[in-house]
Amino acid sequence: MAESVPPGDINTQPGTKIVFNAPYDDKHTYHIKITNAGGRRIGWAIKTTNMKRLGVDPPCGVLDPKENTLMAVSCDSFAYGQEDTNNDRITIEWTNTPDGSAKQFRREWFQGDGMVRRKNLPIEYNP
Repeated sequence: MAESVPPGDINTQPGTKIVFNAPYDDKHTYHIKITNAGGRRIGWAIKTTNMKRLGVDPPCGVLDPKENTLMAVSCDSFAYGQEDTNNDRITIEWTNTPDGSAKQFRREWFQGDGMVRRKNLPIEYNP
Protein backbone atom coordinates (compact mmCIF):
# COMPACT_ATOMS: atom_id res chain seq x y z
CA MET A 1 0.00 0.00 0.00
CA ALA A 2 1.34 3.42 -0.98
CA GLU A 3 -0.13 5.00 2.18
CA SER A 4 2.07 2.99 4.56
CA VAL A 5 5.38 3.90 2.89
CA PRO A 6 6.68 7.40 3.64
CA PRO A 7 7.38 9.43 0.48
CA GLY A 8 11.04 9.56 -0.53
CA ASP A 9 13.10 12.71 -0.73
CA ILE A 10 12.88 15.40 -3.34
CA ASN A 11 15.77 17.58 -4.43
CA THR A 12 15.29 21.19 -5.40
CA GLN A 13 17.64 23.51 -7.20
CA PRO A 14 18.10 25.96 -5.54
CA GLY A 15 18.16 23.92 -2.36
CA THR A 16 17.58 26.36 0.49
CA LYS A 17 16.07 29.68 -0.65
CA ILE A 18 14.90 31.80 -3.57
CA VAL A 19 16.37 35.25 -4.09
CA PHE A 20 14.68 38.00 -6.08
CA ASN A 21 16.89 40.97 -6.90
CA ALA A 22 15.76 44.60 -7.17
CA PRO A 23 14.35 46.56 -8.92
CA TYR A 24 10.83 45.39 -8.07
CA ASP A 25 9.00 47.53 -10.61
CA ASP A 26 8.78 44.64 -13.04
CA LYS A 27 7.82 40.97 -12.82
CA HIS A 28 10.69 38.57 -12.00
CA THR A 29 10.65 34.84 -12.72
CA TYR A 30 12.88 32.26 -11.05
CA HIS A 31 13.07 28.66 -12.20
CA ILE A 32 13.23 25.82 -9.71
CA LYS A 33 14.09 22.26 -10.61
CA ILE A 34 12.28 19.59 -8.60
CA THR A 35 13.66 16.04 -8.74
CA ASN A 36 11.98 12.97 -7.29
CA ALA A 37 14.92 11.30 -5.54
CA GLY A 38 12.76 8.48 -4.14
CA GLY A 39 11.79 5.14 -5.62
CA ARG A 40 8.04 5.73 -6.01
CA ARG A 41 5.87 8.02 -8.10
CA ILE A 42 4.87 11.14 -6.18
CA GLY A 43 2.31 13.88 -6.53
CA TRP A 44 3.54 17.36 -5.61
CA ALA A 45 1.87 20.71 -5.00
CA ILE A 46 3.15 24.19 -4.24
CA LYS A 47 1.75 26.58 -1.66
CA THR A 48 2.79 30.18 -1.25
CA THR A 49 2.39 32.60 1.65
CA ASN A 50 1.56 35.55 -0.59
CA MET A 51 -0.82 34.80 -3.45
CA LYS A 52 -0.93 38.44 -4.57
CA ARG A 53 2.81 38.80 -5.06
CA LEU A 54 4.00 35.25 -5.81
CA GLY A 55 2.85 32.90 -8.54
CA VAL A 56 3.91 29.37 -9.46
CA ASP A 57 3.58 27.56 -12.76
CA PRO A 58 2.79 24.72 -12.80
CA PRO A 59 1.33 24.66 -9.25
CA CYS A 60 1.26 20.85 -9.05
CA GLY A 61 2.26 17.71 -10.88
CA VAL A 62 3.33 14.07 -10.80
CA LEU A 63 6.90 12.79 -10.96
CA ASP A 64 8.13 9.25 -11.56
CA PRO A 65 11.25 8.09 -9.67
CA LYS A 66 14.38 10.05 -10.73
CA GLU A 67 12.23 12.28 -12.97
CA ASN A 68 12.50 16.06 -12.66
CA THR A 69 10.50 19.09 -13.70
CA LEU A 70 11.09 22.81 -14.00
CA MET A 71 8.74 25.14 -12.18
CA ALA A 72 8.58 28.91 -12.56
CA VAL A 73 8.13 31.09 -9.48
CA SER A 74 7.21 34.64 -10.39
CA CYS A 75 7.23 37.75 -8.26
CA ASP A 76 4.96 40.55 -9.42
CA SER A 77 6.04 44.16 -9.13
CA PHE A 78 5.51 45.70 -5.69
CA ALA A 79 6.63 48.64 -3.55
CA TYR A 80 9.70 47.30 -1.74
CA GLY A 81 9.98 48.58 1.82
CA GLN A 82 6.28 49.43 1.96
CA GLU A 83 5.05 45.84 2.13
CA ASP A 84 5.92 43.13 4.61
CA THR A 85 8.10 40.54 2.92
CA ASN A 86 9.54 38.84 6.03
CA ASN A 87 7.46 35.68 5.90
CA ASP A 88 7.33 35.13 2.16
CA ARG A 89 8.07 31.56 1.16
CA ILE A 90 6.88 28.73 -0.99
CA THR A 91 6.22 25.27 0.37
CA ILE A 92 6.49 22.14 -1.73
CA GLU A 93 4.27 19.32 -0.49
CA TRP A 94 4.54 15.81 -1.85
CA THR A 95 3.04 12.40 -1.25
CA ASN A 96 3.16 8.95 -2.82
CA THR A 97 0.54 8.36 -5.49
CA PRO A 98 -1.77 5.37 -5.01
CA ASP A 99 -0.57 2.18 -6.67
CA GLY A 100 -1.90 1.86 -10.20
CA SER A 101 -3.14 5.47 -10.45
CA ALA A 102 -2.86 7.41 -13.69
CA LYS A 103 -0.06 9.94 -14.04
CA GLN A 104 -2.46 12.81 -13.49
CA PHE A 105 -2.42 15.00 -10.39
CA ARG A 106 -5.30 14.63 -7.96
CA ARG A 107 -5.83 16.96 -4.98
CA GLU A 108 -7.43 14.17 -2.90
CA TRP A 109 -4.08 12.37 -2.57
CA PHE A 110 -3.22 15.02 0.03
CA GLN A 111 -6.48 14.64 1.97
CA GLY A 112 -6.36 10.93 2.84
CA ASP A 113 -4.37 9.02 5.43
CA GLY A 114 -1.12 8.99 3.47
CA MET A 115 1.95 10.83 4.71
CA VAL A 116 2.58 14.26 3.19
CA ARG A 117 6.09 15.71 3.34
CA ARG A 118 6.95 19.42 3.07
CA LYS A 119 9.93 21.48 2.11
CA ASN A 120 9.98 25.24 2.74
CA LEU A 121 11.94 27.60 0.50
CA PRO A 122 12.09 31.07 2.05
CA ILE A 123 12.10 34.00 -0.32
CA GLU A 124 14.74 36.66 0.07
CA TYR A 125 14.42 40.09 -1.51
CA ASN A 126 17.76 41.66 -2.36
CA PRO A 127 17.23 45.46 -2.54
